[in-house]
Amino acid sequence: MSLLEGIKVVNLAVNLPGPAAARRFLLLGAEVTKVEPPNGDPMVHYHAAWYEQLNAGQKVVKLDLKSASDREQLDRLLRDADLLITANRPAALERLGLGWEQLHDQFPQLCQVAIVGYPAPLENEPGHDLTYQAKIGLLTPPQMPRTLIADMAGAEKAVSEALALLWAREKGQGGGCRMIALSEAADYMAEPWTVGFTAPEAMVGGALPEYNLYQASDGWIAVAALEPHFSKALFAALECDPEDSEVLRALFKSRSSRAWESWAKERDLPVVAVKSG
Repeated sequence: MSLLEGIKVVNLAVNLPGPAAARRFLLLGAEVTKVEPPNGDPMVHYHAAWYEQLNAGQKVVKLDLKSASDREQLDRLLRDADLLITANRPAALERLGLGWEQLHDQFPQLCQVAIVGYPAPLENEPGHDLTYQAKIGLLTPPQMPRTLIADMAGAEKAVSEALALLWAREKGQGGGCRMIALSEAADYMAEPWTVGFTAPEAMVGGALPEYNLYQASDGWIAVAALEPHFSKALFAALECDPEDSEVLRALFKSRSSRAWESWAKERDLPVVAVKSG
């Protein structure tokens, strides 16, 4: 039996965080219906293949929520639903008659996770992953970020908060709503950086020879022998003084990244080749 068999999710969110959260619910066994606006989800135009992956296995319907007949169709979905995922600004949901108080009065069994950009009182301010990362210092212009930290972390936070709401409902507390601020998700993911743990020359920012990046003959390797038993085994196998960084770097440069990866696997050491691109 799937973990969430029998749970019905309705997702009104487009782009990334909401659909990523909805996919997680599908993978856990829930039945997911995605409601898209008449012109569809913009993700189709940004990355069609990923759009297909995110929505595979879900029922997708297109509704104009300003239309009375389409809104009635949404209401029918919500009558049977356990969870609603939204990513509209709260003011927009209110205008559509989908504010939490309205929803809770009409569908008391329903739980909601409302994905927004910023926490109250800024929940109606616009933003995207790029702006959330910019505000907390995760960008190195002009390089764009390699991944969408706030969006993906926000999706996971939406899932965990939704599961907590569903559990509370099972304990008799009724349907509930939680607001998920993507800026706060970005703050959480950036915490190792903001507290200085991964800053340049900090303990895991380059200060430790056993937890560092080294140039190999054909690329780079990541050495993560952080625990004492790994560190001791690493430098014993290398027959090298960890304090002699010049010798250590020259040693790692003497072989290819794949050769070092194989060498480490034989010795049960956490060393891998850095994937380029």
